Parts: sequence; C-alpha cells; structure tokens
Amino acid sequence: MKKGWPILVVDDEEVMSESMAAWLREDGYRVDTAANGQAALELAKKTDYAISFIDLKMPGGLDGIETMMEIRRLRPDASIIIITAYATVDTAIQAMKEGAQEYIVKPCHPQEISMLVSRILKLKKLQSENVILRKKISRKYKHHDIITKNPRMEEILALTQEVASLRSTVLICGESGTGKELVARAIHYSGARAEKPFVSVSCAALTETLLESELFGHEKGSFTGAEGQTKGKFELADSGTIFLDEIGDISAKLQADLLRILQERRFYRVGGADEVSVDVRVIAATNKNLAAEVKEGRFRDDLYYRLNVIEIRIPPLRERREDIPLLAEHFVQTIASELDKDISGISGEALKVLIDYQWPGNVRELENVIERAIVTSHNGTLVDSDFSWLTQRGKPGQDWDVPDVPLSELERRAIIAVLERKQGNVKEAAASLGIDRSTLYDKLKRYEIAH
Repeated sequence: MKKGWPILVVDDEEVMSESMAAWLREDGYRVDTAANGQAALELAKKTDYAISFIDLKMPGGLDGIETMMEIRRLRPDASIIIITAYATVDTAIQAMKEGAQEYIVKPCHPQEISMLVSRILKLKKLQSENVILRKKISRKYKHHDIITKNPRMEEILALTQEVASLRSTVLICGESGTGKELVARAIHYSGARAEKPFVSVSCAALTETLLESELFGHEKGSFTGAEGQTKGKFELADSGTIFLDEIGDISAKLQADLLRILQERRFYRVGGADEVSVDVRVIAATNKNLAAEVKEGRFRDDLYYRLNVIEIRIPPLRERREDIPLLAEHFVQTIASELDKDISGISGEALKVLIDYQWPGNVRELENVIERAIVTSHNGTLVDSDFSWLTQRGKPGQDWDVPDVPLSELERRAIIAVLERKQGNVKEAAASLGIDRSTLYDKLKRYEIAH
C-alpha cells in the first residue's frame, strides 16, 4: 500500500521516541514526535494523525491514558497504540477500555511495528472506502448528502423538502459552481418522483438547432444525418424531472417552445407532425439575473414568471466560509479514495489558506483545487504548501502592462490566451479560469471566439 500517512510518537524517553520514528520513516511514513502529552495535543490539533503511539507512563502533566482520551476528544476516529515497559493485565484492560486500538510492550521491535502499522492502515483504508461505497449505493443526491452548516443553506434545504413532492416549477439562481444541480437533485430525490428519471441538460453548451433536437427529439429525415426517430430529453424525463441548466442562454425561439411546454405539457419533435404529451417537472437554473434580462428584452417575461414559481437563491461559497472545512474534508476523503492516494486529512494551516481564498468558481473550484493538491502531494495529510499556488492565483505579474482597453476586451483576450495554452480544450480552460464550462461556452458565444 502507498505510504505517506502521518504518525505521531509520544514518549518522554528521547532515545525510544527517535528510534521508533526512524523505523517508521524508513517505511515511508511521515512521523512527528512529542515528549509529553500536552505537546502531543498541540500537534493533534493541527494534524489528523493516522496512528498515535503513546507511552503509558510519562512524568508530570498528562499520562498516556489521559493523553489518549484528550486526542480522541479532538479526533474521535483516531487510532491509538499504547506502549509501556510495565505490562499488566489491569493496565491493558484500562487502555483498551478507554479506546486504545492496540497495546504493545517495550522493547519494541521494528518488524513488529511495521506489521502493526500496515495492518491498521489497511483497515482504515477499507473503512474509508466502505463509507464512500455506502454513500454511492444509497442515492448519492439525497437531501442529507448536501454538506453545510450555513444558516442560509439550511433554510434552502428545508425549502427543498417542502416543495419536493409538488409539480411546481423551480428556478435555482446562483453563481457557477455553487451546486445548483445538486439542489435540483435533492428536490427530485426527496419527492414523489424519486424513482422516476432525472434528466439534466446544459442549455449553454449547444447551438440553437442542436439544443432543440436535444430537448424535443427529432423525426427521421428532419435534417441531414437524422437517420431515425430520436426521443428528446423531455420524453426521456416523462413522469420525472428535467433540469435545464443555464436557462438564461436559450434563444428566443426555444423560449417560446419552452413556454408552450410549461403551459400545455405538449410539444412537437423536430420535423414531426404529431404532438407528444409528457408529465415532467421542470427545474431550471441560471447564473444570470433573469429579471434584468427581461428588462433588457433578452428573456421573455411570460416565461420568466412561469419558471419563477418557486425561486431558490444559493449563496456563493465566500458567503458561507464555515462550510469550507466540511467540504474540504469531504472532498479529501472521496477524491483520495477514487485516486487510490493514502491521504487522510487536511491540516489547520491548509484550511486557513482555503478559508481566506475568494473562490470565484465556488464549490466546484474547491473540489478541483483539492484534487490537484491530492495529485501533487507527497504527504499523508494536505498541508499549506500543497496550496501555495492558490495564493498566487489572480495576482498580476510584475511585468504585466495592463492595456488601456475595456474590461470586456481584457476578458476576451484572457479567454483566447488560456484556450491557446490548453490547445482548445474547453474543460481544461474553464478549470484554469475558475469558471464553469457552461459559463465559458456562454462567453465564447458572446465574444464570437472560435474553439
């Protein structure tokens, strides 16, 4: 198995402490040492150690059992191994009763330590994988899987429960990457349609003609390459939910077609003569101000009012920073497992870097940042240096002479430069710019940039 897990050795005997640390480092683990219980607690506050070896008898202050109990208060899932030169049945029973995972007697042998650590870490890895697997086996997007302790988000989650079983249209507003689709899925899977299809469509990623065919399907021969009848997303979502992401980007014609579906629950396939009836709940999402779009004449007011029966506004991540540690720990566990990287957590200093960052790409950007850190990290815990590049993001270089042009032209040039650097890969360009791919497609269309 991969190494790099952080391990703590607590012993007042320096020779014993350094010897054990040296053995473990030879096996590839990252090891910290502490000479007493209080020093161990200070280290445990900053790092989630995979295993802590704690001497039972330490003069002054906290003894081994007390140190173990305090660490377990900080880290309930901590694996503690008590070591002592004075083995008795009573001390063994007390240690195990108070939460020690193992109990070993001095003098310790390197081979014994290696085998013990390997066995415990394999078990911890399996436990982590099982937790993730259980979440995947249970429906991934259930209401309780949205991670938050922000009061505004908790109000939103309560509202999703209230409207889950209604057929009313929902409009979810928020910046790119805030989790609009996750909220849409929470609504769908919490209601009466949970066992029916949930179909997602990105309205910004397709041209008008392709999006029309994608939504409504087409008949054989309706356009070049239409070799047979194809059902659209509305038909596929029949009796379930269709999620229309970036609804503010659809054309005037598609706005009219969508209005008819919302009013009559019927439509025609492209090139078709027969009406198709569907029972579909519509949940739409946008990162635009649709009310302003209506005033500017770019969005139909009647469609806006049809969509905006129930409005949910998701706050950006920078307005709910208390969620960043929760989300970061969640992403570390899931991504590390998917990438088969033995990374057990994230340090307090690293969390401070993440909390201080502005997150223009919101939760999606946070997930991408965590993945990059996991890929490049050589430790068992993510530390602040794994995110050093993040603090430089958005800072202009000293030799950059800002041209005297409108802000929109600066944005256009930046997009072209990133696309060239990413060899036309829109997904990678969007990640580099810290925006959603659908938002980048919208900007490509707006600035008439070929890709």
